[in-house]
Amino acid sequence: MSAESPENSTLEWHEGDMPYSPRFGDHFYCNADGRKECDHVFLEGNSILECWQDKSQFTIGELGFGTGLNFCETYRQWKATRSNGALHFVSFELYPMQADEIERALAPWPEIESERKHLVSLWPAVPQGKIELTLDAQTRLTVICAAALDAVPACGLTFDAWYLDGFAPARNPDMWSLDLMQAVFEKTRPGGTFATYAAAGFVRRNLQAAGFAVERRRGFAHKREMLCGRKSA
Repeated sequence: MSAESPENSTLEWHEGDMPYSPRFGDHFYCNADGRKECDHVFLEGNSILECWQDKSQFTIGELGFGTGLNFCETYRQWKATRSNGALHFVSFELYPMQADEIERALAPWPEIESERKHLVSLWPAVPQGKIELTLDAQTRLTVICAAALDAVPACGLTFDAWYLDGFAPARNPDMWSLDLMQAVFEKTRPGGTFATYAAAGFVRRNLQAAGFAVERRRGFAHKREMLCGRKSA
C-alpha cells in the first residue's frame, strides 16, 4: 500500500518487521498475512492465473508499490504457471522504499525469498523517476515514482488488470478519488479488471461512476467485503 504524499517517507516498524506509516496511521499490509491477502484480493479477485494464460503480453497496473509484496507474490505465481507469454507489472508509487527497507519488510515470508532477493539485488540505490527492471526474459517491472493522479493519465500503456492498493480510503482518500478512478478506467483495456481490499461506499461509487461494473466479494481475514469489477468488452 502507498500514500500520495512524500511526507510518508519516515517509516516505523511494528512487531519486528511490520512497516507502518505514521503519516497515514496505517500498516503497509494486512496484519493477518499480507501475502495470503495478495492471493485472495488481487490474484483471485482479478482471476489472474486464468487470464494471463492465453495472452502473449499481460500488463498489470498497481496503485501503490509499497514494500513490493504484491509484485513478488505475483512474480512467484507467474513463474509457476506461465507458458510463452510476457508479464509487465507497472506500479505507481510517489515515495519508493529503499532496498534495505524492502528486504526487511518482505523477510517474514520464506515463500517469496527468491523473488525478494532478486528484486532487492536490482533495486536502484536512489529510487526515483521511472525504475525499469528486467527480472527475466518474460518479466518486466516498472515503478513510476510520481503521484498517481499525474502519472496514470500520462502513461502510454493499456492494462489488463489493476491492483488498487493505496492506504485505507479513510486515511488516504486521494488515492481513491473519482478523478483517479476515471484515469484507471481510461487506461484499462475492454474486458480488463480491477480488484481491491477496499469496500468503502465512496470507493464503490467512484469506481461505478468511472464506468466499471462493480461487485462485492468476501474480504480477506477480518474484512467482511472487498470490491472487484470489469470494464465492459
